[in-house]
Amino acid sequence: MKPSPERREEILAIAGEVFAAQGYNATTVRKIADAAGMLAGSLYYHFDSKESMLDEILSAFLDELWAGYDMVLAAGLGPRETIEALVTESFRQIDRHGAAVSIYQKESRHLSAHDRFAYLSDSQRKFEKAWLSTLERGVAAGVFRADLDIRLTYRFVRDTVWVAASWYRPGGQHSPEEIARQYLSMVLDGIALRN
Repeated sequence: MKPSPERREEILAIAGEVFAAQGYNATTVRKIADAAGMLAGSLYYHFDSKESMLDEILSAFLDELWAGYDMVLAAGLGPRETIEALVTESFRQIDRHGAAVSIYQKESRHLSAHDRFAYLSDSQRKFEKAWLSTLERGVAAGVFRADLDIRLTYRFVRDTVWVAASWYRPGGQHSPEEIARQYLSMVLDGIALRN
């Protein structure tokens, strides 16, 4: 009998939470199996290794992130609207893939040294290029300030958005879109009242 796709997805979600909480190296197949309420040997019926589980978790997150980002980048929006759409898409991904985002943040540098996870470095380069080119376009168009270092601006916006994965909980008081609107207001317009 073939394992059900639903059970497989459930195990992946549980594995993601365990990896996010304990780290990849500290997570054993037994810990994942215990959290999933099954024997460690039974886990191999669904996956050949913990590495395979992690690969599926991260690649599913990045595939979905890039599907959203690519739509934004192909839409022909102005630089400010592109940044707004990228931030909103980022919060949607944090909402859908919180554990994967946390794993990516903590583990990607270490994991990308392994051939199986080389795509993490490729994705990071593509991510940086998309954001930097949008910011540069905004400076050239007079939409964003030219007196700010572009790389520092990129890092600030990136970190401001993605650190939310450490506190955001799906189903909370604010939707991902509402959080994106508030973040964008603070990042793009500041928090000080103008006189």
